[in-house]
This record gives sequence, structure tokens and C-alpha cells, in this order.
Amino acid sequence: MRCGPPSRGCCAAGTALRLSCRRGTGRLFVRCGGEVIVGVNMLFGKRKHVVKRILIVEDEPLTAFDNENILKDAGYQIVATIDQFDHALEVLEREKVDLILSDIRLRSHQTGIELARAAKRHGIPTLFATGHAYPAAAEIAVGCLHKPYTERQLCKAIECVDRHLQGESVKPPSGLELFTPAVDK
Repeated sequence: MRCGPPSRGCCAAGTALRLSCRRGTGRLFVRCGGEVIVGVNMLFGKRKHVVKRILIVEDEPLTAFDNENILKDAGYQIVATIDQFDHALEVLEREKVDLILSDIRLRSHQTGIELARAAKRHGIPTLFATGHAYPAAAEIAVGCLHKPYTERQLCKAIECVDRHLQGESVKPPSGLELFTPAVDK
């Protein structure tokens, strides 16, 4: 690749352009005659993920099945897909979980709200996936994905939560509401 016509006082027209990447910066630099002319974020660099293992708590079988398959296909490890509060607590005690995806209303007398409180005590963030609003959700959850949602919205929501938990500023997709991190560190 060759440098184009002189611009901005460049006198190196026709010289070879050099591409370089500074290790750990995630940026690509284009140099012309030793001068950096472009520094752009690389699209091919891998980002660190904090959300890898997800516990799905959903009492609607078709929704649970869809969520599990969608998230597996997206590369997440599903710890378990369960429909009861008590079973969810058992999983929290014996398995490493990075995120809980839970409905607010469950079939048992306990709800996703109590599960989110228990998860918060364990230092595990909860993302509600629900059609029912809960006014105090920001106190116990990292966000709320409103039903109905598409496969793309679910994957983008988990990705946004991952970045949000790492302290990045993210623009949530439609249907996702993010709260300040609710996990005690």
C-alpha cells in the first residue's frame, strides 16, 4: 500500500505505508514516513468477557428452551436451566455462576426477586427477563430485559451486561434497561 498525494504538509507521497499495533491497546496505527496518520480501534481484537457461565431461571418451558439454545449458540456456557427458586439456590451453592437470567414471576411461592437478593449476597449479578415491571429492580439486579424479546435482543443484552459489569459505558438495545452495578464487590 502506498501513501497518496501529499496532504497536511506530508512530503512522503508515494512511500510505503506501515501498519502497526501496540500490544494491549486494541488500536491499529497507520504510519506514513514515520508519522502516525491514523489510529483506529481494531475490529479483530478479542475482548475479555466476565459473563461466561449463565444460570437460566424461567418457568415457561418454551422460553427456557429457547433462551438456553440461543445462549449456547452464542458461545455461553449454561450452568443449568431451572424453573424453581429452591433449585436455583442449590445451583448457586455448588456451581460457579457469572450471571443469572431470571423471570420475576416463578411458579413457586418464591420469585425471581428473592433469587436476585440471594444472588446479590453471593456477588452474582441478575438480569431480569420479564414482562412484569418491578419498581425496585435497580436495587437488586443489573438490568431488565422486557418480554417479548428477539434472539438478537437477548444476545445483545447479555453482551451489554458483560460490558456494563466491566465499567464500560454502553448503549442498551431496545427492550433492555441497565442499572448501576448491583453486585457488592
